[in-house]
Amino acid sequence: MSTVSEALVPPARPRLAVWKLASCDGCQLTLLDCEDELLALADRVEIAHFFEASSADAPGPYDLSLVEGSVTTPDALALVRHIRAVSRRLVTIGACATAGGIQALRNFADVAEFRAAVYARPDYIDTLATSTPVSAHVPVDFELQGCPIDRVQLLEVITAHLAGRTPGIPDHSVCFECKRRGNVCVTVAHGTPCLGPVTHAGCGALCPSYHRGCYGCFGPSDSPNLRALVPLLRRDGMDREAVVRLLRTFNAYSPAFARASTALEEGEDASAPQPAPTARGDGPGPDEPEGAGP
Repeated sequence: MSTVSEALVPPARPRLAVWKLASCDGCQLTLLDCEDELLALADRVEIAHFFEASSADAPGPYDLSLVEGSVTTPDALALVRHIRAVSRRLVTIGACATAGGIQALRNFADVAEFRAAVYARPDYIDTLATSTPVSAHVPVDFELQGCPIDRVQLLEVITAHLAGRTPGIPDHSVCFECKRRGNVCVTVAHGTPCLGPVTHAGCGALCPSYHRGCYGCFGPSDSPNLRALVPLLRRDGMDREAVVRLLRTFNAYSPAFARASTALEEGEDASAPQPAPTARGDGPGPDEPEGAGP
């Protein structure tokens, strides 16, 4: 039987950690921009590690770790393995952490050439040949897409994981969001190239709402039909090179976009059957050699 003093001791608050790898900090700023919700969250959890918000750095273990950024250096690789070891749940946030980010364009070229062109002493730069998502190296409990992520989805993911339930994040495309907002389809009405039919929802159809085509910031939806979409992009005025650039902008390492862009670059027929897309965030496994391309 517990004593009276033990009964009066409040239960320990869940411990939250937020980490940064190679990124622009935009997804961490999304959490800071929650403002009122963040204050309420701080009352219910212990923010043990979040250098964007505080210099406090409490050691693990952590109940939930949020990781922004891609793995681009040996130090980052060691860090993600440490984060996984000290975290009960690990959630990656943003295009960099879930699909390698814009910096994953290096995966389609020779990083040594980039290094020599940019740095006076490239031998001082210690980097990996590729920019890869966290899931390529350690198991991840959930991936939240976006560049940057959506604040409402982020709060849902944090709340769900701390409550021990599955996050209620939709898996449909941006086209559903356009319908909900009453948008006229920019492709059907104006012939504007748009990645909305193959892009994961979450932005609220921001670009189509301003009569612009979707740029694919939230990465491929769960069942993207690129076989059907790529010929439409070509019909609406994009040449092969422009389609490749569009697919590689924000989520270059996502399997569906990477496969389609590589096939186009190599001159394959975009309407030919392609292998079924793999799970979101899938990449080289933890035991595969570093620098493996998509």
